[in-house]
Amino acid sequence: MTSTLLIRLSAPLQSWGAVSRFSHRDTHSRPTKSAVIGMCAAALGHDRPTPLGPLADLRFAVRADRPGTPVRDYHTVGAGTYPVRPRDVITDHRRAAALSAQLEAATGPAFSNPRLSNWYGAPKKISSDLASGTLVSAELSRTALITERWYLADASFVAALEHPDRSLLENIGQALEHPQRLLWLGRKSCPPSGTIAGGVHTGALEQVLASSALLPDATEPSPWAWIETRQATPNTVPISDQPVSFHPERRAHTTRWETRIRITPEPTATEWDVIP
Repeated sequence: MTSTLLIRLSAPLQSWGAVSRFSHRDTHSRPTKSAVIGMCAAALGHDRPTPLGPLADLRFAVRADRPGTPVRDYHTVGAGTYPVRPRDVITDHRRAAALSAQLEAATGPAFSNPRLSNWYGAPKKISSDLASGTLVSAELSRTALITERWYLADASFVAALEHPDRSLLENIGQALEHPQRLLWLGRKSCPPSGTIAGGVHTGALEQVLASSALLPDATEPSPWAWIETRQATPNTVPISDQPVSFHPERRAHTTRWETRIRITPEPTATEWDVIP
């Protein structure tokens, strides 16, 4: 008999990036499987290079009890001159390389990548600002970059993870309430609020989502749900958020298939015990 773990994803802001670049960071209209599996891996204490193992085999669904409102956060980066702190003014490149090696040793294998490990070095084009007499880095005097980041405001979702191994789901649920690493809903600026784990229930995720009451702040009486299914199922669409690896140097996703349905909770649906 298969079992399903329910996960409550609610916060003032969420952001589930699908295709993000520096200047434009979008958000999906709902949580992605990759992000939810990544959150579970973090709660269990996994490092990024750790193989996903059975987490990759979890069947996924998400119900949008409160879809939320898209909001844009407008940013400008750069332009002007910036004071250089005395400790940043390192003119001896051998000393800078030594500090970089110490930082790499202290921060772990992520900095073994040559593109990341040598970022610490002497600032260039340092000059004295005649007006203030302070040192400034003229290299930072560039045209401002305009960026935008999209979020979902006041959204609440119910994610469901299905697997035959009930003990695996119970371990994940326990870890989500007592995580070994920090959890966030898509971005580090979006921590979850209130109770996360909704318990492990017997049955397939379609059945469990229908037998679970709407969240207390729900705005949709019959919310949409996106159910992972096989490709041969009618009305399925592909989505490229099936995680393969979260390794910093070999991060990879593949395609899975899902269908969208409306779910009206049963009259006897189990109420959520949510601690705000």
